[in-house]
Amino acid sequence: MSFLRLNSGPCAPAFNMALDEALLEAMPRLGQPVLRFYGWTVPAASFGYFQKFAEVELATRLRPLVRRPTGGGIVPHDADWTYSLAFPAGHEWHELKAVESYQRVHEWIQQAFAKLNVATELAPCCKKSAPGQCFVGHEKSDLLWHGNKIAGAAQRRTRDGLLIQGSVQPPPLSLSRADWQEAMRAVARMGWGSDGGNLVPDSPLVQRVEELVREKYATTAYQQKR
Repeated sequence: MSFLRLNSGPCAPAFNMALDEALLEAMPRLGQPVLRFYGWTVPAASFGYFQKFAEVELATRLRPLVRRPTGGGIVPHDADWTYSLAFPAGHEWHELKAVESYQRVHEWIQQAFAKLNVATELAPCCKKSAPGQCFVGHEKSDLLWHGNKIAGAAQRRTRDGLLIQGSVQPPPLSLSRADWQEAMRAVARMGWGSDGGNLVPDSPLVQRVEELVREKYATTAYQQKR
């Protein structure tokens, strides 16, 4: 099965979360995986769907804060490379257990870095971190560079498909985000055999994103729901 590409560029925090959720909802209609790259128009922090807002507020100085549609901890978006993956129900990734898809996505990123001559490794076990802080310490299968976590992800499975939201905190080397993105696409082509081209958001997708921004991700009530 081929995959579709979507490079959104820098977007507002609420828009980023809304588009990822809308892509998950659109999986039955699109019928193909989508690999999306995006950035942030302002420094921000996203936090897991199940986290308590009051605790998040105290744990990071980054603002604004935006609740993700996926789980996990606090992720700083001040200098990271952000991506998401959406897979339709029935795709092999959707059938994987959470630990398996978590490992597989970081193996993918590891291969992309290898194409850029950067050696990384998957964490064999956990290292205790501060409560709710995604990049302090690490979990099994996180991606490490010189022992430090540089990539983590969060997931959500529904009847519509699988959404993975990931962040790469690039190592302090002379690396280009564009080169890394191309390496990620190259690894995908090796694994899936074909590139389905660019995804051009159609009216139903655009309208759903606007609705999610307006009614959910841009509202204080949603951010502070827990």
